[in-house]
Amino acid sequence: MAKSKTKNAFYAQSGGVTAVINASAGGVIETARKYPKKIGKVYAGRNGIIGALTEDLIDTSKESVAAIKALRHTPSGAFGSCRYKLKSLEQNRREYERLIEVFKAHDIGYFFYNGGGDSADTCLKVSQLAETMGYSIQAIHVPKTVDNDLPITDNCPGFGSVAKYIAVSTREASFDVASMAKTSTKVFILEVMGRHAGWIAAAGGLASTADTEIPIIILFPEINFDKAKFLAKVDENVKKYGYCTVVVSEGVKSADGKFLADQGLKDAFGHAQLGGVAPVVASIIKEGLGLKYHWGVADYLQRAARHIASKSDVDQAYTMGKAAVELALKGNNSVMPTVVRVSNKPYKWKVGVTPLNKVANVEKMMPKDFITDDGFGITAKCRQYLEPLIQGEDYPPYKNGMPQYVRLKNVAVKKKLGEFKL
Repeated sequence: MAKSKTKNAFYAQSGGVTAVINASAGGVIETARKYPKKIGKVYAGRNGIIGALTEDLIDTSKESVAAIKALRHTPSGAFGSCRYKLKSLEQNRREYERLIEVFKAHDIGYFFYNGGGDSADTCLKVSQLAETMGYSIQAIHVPKTVDNDLPITDNCPGFGSVAKYIAVSTREASFDVASMAKTSTKVFILEVMGRHAGWIAAAGGLASTADTEIPIIILFPEINFDKAKFLAKVDENVKKYGYCTVVVSEGVKSADGKFLADQGLKDAFGHAQLGGVAPVVASIIKEGLGLKYHWGVADYLQRAARHIASKSDVDQAYTMGKAAVELALKGNNSVMPTVVRVSNKPYKWKVGVTPLNKVANVEKMMPKDFITDDGFGITAKCRQYLEPLIQGEDYPPYKNGMPQYVRLKNVAVKKKLGEFKL
């Protein structure tokens, strides 16, 4: 195929979706539309990278200006996401050759992959295609993960809104259990996401402030679970306050390194399939202290709650998508735009950039000085880090009491190649 000055772009969403990943999509598409002489069409992969492998592309040029603008306040993944990790070129050359075929067939010269750590790894591998397989493509990773575990960037788009949801839910549920504690429930356990890093669980600590004190115990993945120590803390809180709230990360481990919630199952990336740690903790409390409890699992609710999204998170998500396109147009390849914190009060940040080889397959854990000495709470330094990320409200439009979210037409691009089976 003859090379043209104007190349098309491919955008895809990967991994667990968030309340603001579509804002990043909007940032990519709206910015690309401002440069028609440099970027032709933006094709989206239906269900992530699988859309590229199966040549199941979506023509975003068929969407109206208003529809793309509405992505900013619409949760979840507008084009569909997936959990699919490309293996190394040596392990599965067939998939990479297929990507090249699809990119060539549709004259794609820009690759924007919106996801977390595994997506950064995929993006890095795709960026190496130019050198190893003779096809030039600029690959830019657009950061996203509710787990907030990408390195280099101050924080990850998607996390601020989850943090806000968990902080608010922890406070509201704590008010509920406090009102019932005299004759009923003494302990409420909230299970949150976080496989190895306790950022989301830490957000529960924001529910308690100097003017609204709440007895909260946080169980972090970074701290091995000590049953005796935990029960003693619960007992202490209940005796002092009459009730206690526990925020537990799904990735909490016992001293032997095993997940408390490990069901022996694996997900598409080969990670342990977690879930159900809240009832495990509740059972420990019941057996150890005989206290009445209730437990809840935030699950999809925490990452889908666009109605209570953090404004700073929405702004950063959109800006990361916009910055990705701008970086590509400046000739960058194999990089990721980042959030660089300038100051806490007032909260100010700017866009940075980092090479993907510093991001892929690296997890950012909670710093030790963010966790209190007893292992059950957050420090003032952690609070100073977290609070700016949940600031501001960015409500979606409402109609008849319900938020109005956009459903894109997602018109398919005509296929040019033969079928490809995964």
